[in-house]
Amino acid sequence: MSVRTRLLLAFTALLLCGPASATERAAVARGAFEGDEHRVEAELLFDVDQAAPGKPFRAGVLLRMAEGWHVYWRHAGEGGLETEVRFDGAEFGPVLWPFPQTFDTADGFIRTYGYSDEVLLFAEAKAPNEGDALRVEATADVLVCKVECIPALLKVERILPLGEERPSAAADLFDGFSARVPREARELRLGLRAQAVGERIEGELEIEPDGWRAEAFVPDQSPGFETLRAEVQDGIVRISGKASVESTEPPRVRGVGQLLSPEGEARYVEVDAPLLEAPAAAVTAEASLLWILLLAFGGGALLNLMPCVFPVLAVKVYGFVRLAEESRRGLWLHALAYTAGVVGSLLVLALAVIALRAAGASVGWGFQFQHPIFVAVVGAVVVAFALNLFGVYGVGVTAQSLVERVDQSRGLLRAAGEGVLAVVLATPCSAPLLGTAVGFAFAASSATIALVFFVLGLGLAAPFCLLVLFPGLAARLPRPGAWMEHFKHFLGFALLGTAAWLAWVMGGLGGVDAMGRFVAFLVVVAFACWSLGLAQRAAGAGRWLGLATAAAAILVAVGAGLPPSAAEAGDARGSSAEARAWSPEAVHSALASGRPVFVDFTADWCLTCKFNERTVLASERVRSAFREREVEFLVADWTRRDEAIRAELARYGKAGVPLYLLYSPRKPEEPEVLPELLTERIVLDSLERISSDKEPDR
Repeated sequence: MSVRTRLLLAFTALLLCGPASATERAAVARGAFEGDEHRVEAELLFDVDQAAPGKPFRAGVLLRMAEGWHVYWRHAGEGGLETEVRFDGAEFGPVLWPFPQTFDTADGFIRTYGYSDEVLLFAEAKAPNEGDALRVEATADVLVCKVECIPALLKVERILPLGEERPSAAADLFDGFSARVPREARELRLGLRAQAVGERIEGELEIEPDGWRAEAFVPDQSPGFETLRAEVQDGIVRISGKASVESTEPPRVRGVGQLLSPEGEARYVEVDAPLLEAPAAAVTAEASLLWILLLAFGGGALLNLMPCVFPVLAVKVYGFVRLAEESRRGLWLHALAYTAGVVGSLLVLALAVIALRAAGASVGWGFQFQHPIFVAVVGAVVVAFALNLFGVYGVGVTAQSLVERVDQSRGLLRAAGEGVLAVVLATPCSAPLLGTAVGFAFAASSATIALVFFVLGLGLAAPFCLLVLFPGLAARLPRPGAWMEHFKHFLGFALLGTAAWLAWVMGGLGGVDAMGRFVAFLVVVAFACWSLGLAQRAAGAGRWLGLATAAAAILVAVGAGLPPSAAEAGDARGSSAEARAWSPEAVHSALASGRPVFVDFTADWCLTCKFNERTVLASERVRSAFREREVEFLVADWTRRDEAIRAELARYGKAGVPLYLLYSPRKPEEPEVLPELLTERIVLDSLERISSDKEPDR
C-alpha cells in the first residue's frame, strides 16, 4: 500500500472515527463507528506508573476489537491493510508484534493475518534524564474488518511522571504479550524441492528440530516471492509460493513460527532463511542448478534454428568445405576460436547484466510483458521483422553483409569473428528451454549469471563445432535454393502470428480498448515500414519524402496515445468491462431509461469486497442475469477518499464497505440493501424480486 493511499485512508478515518479519536487528546480513543457503536478502541498503557530518569520502560497501545472484528498484523497477507503504530515523546525502539492469527475465507481462497479480541502493540523506551514528567503520544492507523471494513485513525496520549520507578497494574499484561513476541530462531533446516523464476517454489522448513515441533507459521514479506503460503504438517512447515519475475534477490523465507515442546510449552521464533544457502538445501539446490545449466545448453543449441540465425546458417555451413581440406589440428583450432568468440561475447553480455543489476535496474532476456509499453515495442519489432521478411523494405546492414565482413578476415581471427556474429544474430531471439535458464540466472548471484551465460555459449557453439569437426554432417543439410525464399515468407507469417498473440496479451493488460489501440499502432508501424521501403527504392527528393513520411507516422501514433500508456492500461485492468463508475447522476439516468441499477461500493483493501467480486459478481450466472435484465452495473471505488461515496455510505447507515444496492425503476427511491456477504442465490433472488415488483424481505 503506497504512502499516498495510506494518507488518504487516514484522512477518511478522521471523518469516521468520531470526536474521541480525531480531536480529543486522551489515553483512550474509539473509532470505526457504525452509528453510535465503535468497532475498535485504543488505550495507551505503560508498564510503570512512574519511570526512573534515564531508565527503560515500555509503552504500548492496547487495541480492543468488537466481537467478530479484527485488525491486521505488520503484513496483512493477501488482503486488508497493515496496522501502523507510532510513538512520540521519548526515545522509542521498534514496535514489537505478538504472534498473529490466521484468517481464511470460507473457501480458503484468500488468507490474511491479524488480531481479534485484543492485542498490545508496544515498544521499549528510555526516560529522559531530566524533568518531572514525560508526555507520550501514540497513533494507531488501523483497518478493522468483520464482513465490512472500516478504517480508523486513533490518537492517544498520557503523562508519565518521572521519579522512583513504580510498576503499574499493566506490567503483567506487557509480560504476557511480550512472551508472544517472536525471538530469533537458534537453528533452521530448510530443504528446497523446486525453484524456477516466475514458477512455483516448494520447500520444507524445520525450526529448532531438537524436540520442538512447529505448531503454526505465518509468512512475512519475503524477497524473491510474489506469493507465499505455509502449512504445518507433523511439525514441519510446508512452504509454497510463486517466485517473483522482478526480484533480483534469491528467494528468502521470512516469517514467525509458534513452537511446542514435548511438554506443551509454547515458544515463538522469528525466521529469516535463504533458500539457496541453507545446508539441508545444498544437494537439491545443486541439482536444480545442474538442471538449469542443461536447459541453458539446450536452449543455446536451439538458437541456431531461430529466424535470427537462419539467414546466414547455410552460408556458414557450406564454408566448412574449405576447412575440411585443412589438417585435423587446424580444424580443432578453428572450432576453439569460434567457441571463444561465442562464449566471450556472451560473457560480455553477462557483465553488462551484472552491472545493470548492481545499479538497481531490473533486466531480463526479453521485455517485461506485464507493462503495456514493452508489449507495444515488442509488437512493433515483430511486425517490422515480418515486413522485412516479406521484402517490403530492407535493413541497413543485412546478415549477409555482416558475414562478408567476417569473411574478409583470415584464419583463427575469422573463426572467432564468426562466433561473435552468431551471438549478434542470436540475442534478439529466444528459444525453447532458454527462458527458464536465463530467468534463473537473473535472480541468482553474479557468479551464477556468468556460469549460465558461459554454458549458453557452449550450447550455441556446439552445432557449428560438430559440423567443423565432422564435415560429412554438412552434406545432410539442405542446400540453398528457392525454398529458402519461401521459407523466409513462411517465417514472416509466423511473426505475424506472434503479433496476434501480443494483441491478446495487451487485451489482458488493458481490455478491448487497449487491444484496439495496439492494433492501430501496429498498422501505423506497417505503414512506416512501407514508406521506408519506398524511400529505399526511390532517388533524390522521393527518398527524403519516404523517410519523412515513415518518421511522421510513428510520431503521430505516439502523440495520439497509440498504444495505451501503463497508467491507462492499469486503470482498464482495475475495472470490469461491464461496469461504469458510480455517481448519483449515473443512477438517475439509468433508472429514468427504465433499467435496474446494481451499485457495488468497494475498495482494493476490502477483503470481503474482493471475495464477493471473484466468487459471485464475476460468476457467469450472475453476469448472464444482469445482461438478460439489462441491469446497469455501477462501481463506487472507495480505495481512495471520495466524499460523495462516504456520504452515500452514511445515508444507508454504513461507515465502511462493502455495500450493495439494487434499484428498481418502479421504486427509484427505495433500493434494496443486500447483505455484506453475497451468494449467487441472494443476487439472483433480488433480481427476481425487482423483476416481479415484489417487496424485498425485511
